[in-house]
Amino acid sequence: MPKVSRSKAVEARLKERVKELTCLYAIEQLAAKPGVALDDVLMGIAEIARRGWQYPEITTVRIRLDNRSYTTRKFREGTHCQSAEVDISGTRRGSVDVFYTKRRPILDEGPFLKEERKLIDAVAGQVAVIVQRREAEQEQANLQNQLRHADRLATIGQLTAGIAHELNEPLAGILGFAQLAHGCAGVPKEAKADLERIMAASLRAREIMKKLLLFSRQQTPEKTSADLNQVVEEGIYIFRARCAKEGIELDLSLDPKLPRITADPAQLMQVLVNLVVNAIQAMPDGGRLSVTTRAGPAHVALVVEDTGTGMAPDVIEKLFVPFFTTKDVGEGTGLGLPVAHGIVIAHGGTITVDSTPGEGTVFEVRLPLSNDAIGAKGN
Repeated sequence: MPKVSRSKAVEARLKERVKELTCLYAIEQLAAKPGVALDDVLMGIAEIARRGWQYPEITTVRIRLDNRSYTTRKFREGTHCQSAEVDISGTRRGSVDVFYTKRRPILDEGPFLKEERKLIDAVAGQVAVIVQRREAEQEQANLQNQLRHADRLATIGQLTAGIAHELNEPLAGILGFAQLAHGCAGVPKEAKADLERIMAASLRAREIMKKLLLFSRQQTPEKTSADLNQVVEEGIYIFRARCAKEGIELDLSLDPKLPRITADPAQLMQVLVNLVVNAIQAMPDGGRLSVTTRAGPAHVALVVEDTGTGMAPDVIEKLFVPFFTTKDVGEGTGLGLPVAHGIVIAHGGTITVDSTPGEGTVFEVRLPLSNDAIGAKGN
């Protein structure tokens, strides 16, 4: 009899080991499936893990990751619990928790086998590896998108610069001859009116050419010591009446300790104006426009936030492409944001956008501090 009992015990332990190995293998197989969302993978791991414990019929599993939970069906916490941390790059991001919903005899770790401690640690390790791999893949995809976007903008910049230079010469001729004809004696009144329209159209076209050159960064900024707060105060002044008229609450929050930067104030003004105009147009029924400045460790930031219509991800992807616009014909050229982008890049800065349809948009411009300014902040 003792031999038979010992044999059964060995057989039972072998069955448990097979279940554990099958569990780990099934998790690997699930993680390797292409096109499965991470949320679905974690839910699947919870179900798979449940079958790896000694009493699967009373086992429930919960995987917690970054304040989100993924559980087995009909999950509830039980009398006994075994847990393992999910550690990713040295940071605790969550846990794997296994519960028995009914009492069971005390064994190695409560009612859990010592091998089950190894199993739950292995499951938590696999979860960490899967999450880290998915996040690395997402980061790589984001970087590739940024590179493609930067390459597209660079190509468009080269094309627009060439077009602007080619058009400037005949445009100058049209404007010059129109001005000469307009100044000639004996020109009929109707003809003078037409010449004035030609001159106005030529001047507008020249402004568009300037914006194209700004976008393509063919015009070197005239940099000097600049106070971003002063730029904002002067720029916002011209919008106060318009905001009041259109039912837009204007909230200005300027960091009084904002360090000066080396920049072209006129171009920074253009960036501000373009962002504010964009925000106002996004709030046809009124709302709140917030303009904020703040200092970072090696930069100053300009944040323009609205509570307008917001933008979908496919629109955000095209925001800085010249001539792309969601506005009606005659309401915009599609150059405002590309020009702002070109100016910021020419200053060595960055511009980012965060937007939710129906909730609003936040633009953040970061401009670098000079080494002297960084040193002064450190002191």
